[in-house]
Amino acid sequence: MKKILAIGNSFSEDATRYLHQIAEADGSASKIANLIIGGCPLEKHFRNLCGNLPAYSFTFNGESTGLSVSIQTMLLSDNWDYITLQQVSHQAPYYNTYQPYLSEISKKIRYYQPKAKLIIHQTWAYEENSKRLTEELHYASAAEMYRDIQSAYTKAAQEIHADGIIPSGTLFQKLQETDFSHIHRDTFHASLGLGRYAIGLLWYDLLFGKTVIGNQFRLLDEVDPTMDFNKIQKIVHDVADLYRF
Repeated sequence: MKKILAIGNSFSEDATRYLHQIAEADGSASKIANLIIGGCPLEKHFRNLCGNLPAYSFTFNGESTGLSVSIQTMLLSDNWDYITLQQVSHQAPYYNTYQPYLSEISKKIRYYQPKAKLIIHQTWAYEENSKRLTEELHYASAAEMYRDIQSAYTKAAQEIHADGIIPSGTLFQKLQETDFSHIHRDTFHASLGLGRYAIGLLWYDLLFGKTVIGNQFRLLDEVDPTMDFNKIQKIVHDVADLYRF
């Protein structure tokens, strides 16, 4: 059984919504825990961890439990195989917002979970022409935001000697280059169907070390009858091959 703890926000919720079901469809046992505060940056995660604050909504295997928990409680609750960290999306392009919080969080995680692999989850750029992209962050294109996100997360992984990167941002760029639409909802979160499904496949391919090509999970919250599942799986697997750890 793979045991995965994500410390994040709505973007980690997007990423893990289908992960347990994708694993189950492939015959893999999993325990997927996700700690969520909407719009939570690394600075707030750090302060919550220092204060042992039960400030997080806890989802288990993609479903809400209705429980509020602290990071420390969850770190001590099991022997985790993987623990993921990410920056809030609107600060993700700017590495100066990561530190010193990321390094301090990683030290505490390794203290409580010395055998767990620490993984950086690279988030994704906003939808092309999104007001959040152009007016809030002042980017001319999604490709420019992705460029800065990729640079910041790469530096973050190097700085804390992370065991790997899950490149959800890279995957979104590849999907757009392949003319897949509807990967966002509200112009910045992942769409409930294709977006969340593709990211879940990526997490599975990398964290479980098993190809997603041929995976039969199809029960998405948002159904698009035109979705080419085989083509999506191939793109995901190709991106995963670039980031194996």
